[in-house]
Amino acid sequence: MKFLTIYPSYLPLLLLACCMNILPNAHAQQVNIPLGGNAFQVSPNSEEEITDNGIENWNNKNTVFAIYFSLQTKQLVQLVLPLIKQTGNSTLSISVNGATKEYNLKAGDRKIELGNTSLEGYNVIKLQGIRKSGTDFARIQELQMKYKDPIKVNYVPDNQDNNFHFGRRGPSVHLGYEFPENATIKWFYNELTVPEGDDPIGSYYMANGFGEGYFGMQRNSSTERKILFSVWSPFETDDPTTIPEAQKIRLLKKGKGVHIGEFGNEGSGGQSYLVYPWKPGTVYKFLNSVEPDGKGNTIYTAYFMDSNTGQWLLIASFLRPQTDTWYQHAHSFLEIFEPANGNVSRKLYLNNQWACDTKGNWIALSKAKLTGDINAERRFRVDFDGGVEGDHFFLKNGGFFNANTKLNTKFTRPSKGGTPKINFGKLP
Repeated sequence: MKFLTIYPSYLPLLLLACCMNILPNAHAQQVNIPLGGNAFQVSPNSEEEITDNGIENWNNKNTVFAIYFSLQTKQLVQLVLPLIKQTGNSTLSISVNGATKEYNLKAGDRKIELGNTSLEGYNVIKLQGIRKSGTDFARIQELQMKYKDPIKVNYVPDNQDNNFHFGRRGPSVHLGYEFPENATIKWFYNELTVPEGDDPIGSYYMANGFGEGYFGMQRNSSTERKILFSVWSPFETDDPTTIPEAQKIRLLKKGKGVHIGEFGNEGSGGQSYLVYPWKPGTVYKFLNSVEPDGKGNTIYTAYFMDSNTGQWLLIASFLRPQTDTWYQHAHSFLEIFEPANGNVSRKLYLNNQWACDTKGNWIALSKAKLTGDINAERRFRVDFDGGVEGDHFFLKNGGFFNANTKLNTKFTRPSKGGTPKINFGKLP
C-alpha cells in the first residue's frame, strides 16, 4: 500500500487549499455539454433560435434560453460557460435550478464561472439578458461541468447522425401489445385520450400501429389538428420520389375530406390525413385492418369514430405491393416531431385494446411492453415514462421530468371495457 508523503514545508499550503475548497483534482473529470442539442429558447414572442453551434444570435432581452442535463446520482459539480470572445459589455441573469445571480461581462471575457453546486436528476440553467453595449449579450457553444466521482450524465453529446435534431425532439416511447399465439388477426381496436394540458404543438399520439405503418392523431399548429394514417413502401428510402412504380403505395379509397399524399424523411410511403378538431379530455376510437389480397399484396384500411356523431369515418384504404401479411406488431407510441417543443411534456392514455381474428372473434388485449427510440435507448434523454394508471396504459415524454421506468418493462392493465360493437358490413 502506498501512502502520500506530506513534507512539513507544504503543510501550510495544503491547509489553505482545504479551506478554500481548491484541492488538486477536486474536479478531475469533465463533460462538455453542447448547447446545440441540449438547449432551448423558452421565452415567448422571440425568434432567436438555438443553432447547431449553440447561442449565436442573442439581441433580445426578452429571450430566455434553457440548458438541460441529468445526473443519475447526487454530485458536487463545478459549472462553467465558455464564451466565444465577448465583443462588448453586458449583464446576464443566470439561474441554476431557480437560484438566480447576475453576471457582468466585459469585452474580451472568455468564460462565465457559475461556481460549485450539488446536483441530481434533471437540472435546468436559464439565461436572460439584462443590458448590453454590443450586438450580442453573449455567444455560447457549450456548458462545461467538472466533477470528482464517476457518474453518468445524460445529455446529447454530439451531432453525429443528426443527434442534435433528434435529441431536441426528445425520446419517443412505444407500447407493444401481445397478440395470442397462433391467432390470425385482421382488425385492431384501441381507445385514445390526451389529458387536458398535454397537447403541445408538435405532438403525435399514435393509437394503432402495425408492422408497416401507423394510425393516430397529431397537433400541427395552434389552429390545426389531424387524424393521420400512413403506410410505408416496401422500397426503403427517405425520398418518396425514388420509389419504383411497382413498389409505390396505391390508394384504393378514401373518406370525405381526407387528403392523400406521400411522406418521406423517416422511410417513405403513402399518407392520408383528415383535418379534425380533436380535443383533450375526449376518448377517441380507432379501428384498422390488415388483410392479404391473395395476389401477393396487402390491403390496409383505417376508420376513426367521430365523437360528435358516434359514426365511423373512413380515413383511407391503401394497397401495399409485394407484401403478404395479416395484422402484426400492434403498438402505440408518443412522438415529438417539433424540436423547438422538446422541452415541453405531453402524455397519452390508451385503453380497451381488442384484436379481432379472421373468424370474427374478439380477443381482449391487456398486456404491453414499453420500448423507446434510439434517443431513449442511448439515454441521451431520460424524460420518458410509461405503464399503467387505473385501468389504462399511459405514455409520457418531453419536459425533462425525472422518471424511473426502464425500457422493456412489461405491464398488465385491468381487464375493463366491453367488446367493441362494430358491424363490419356497414363500415363506410
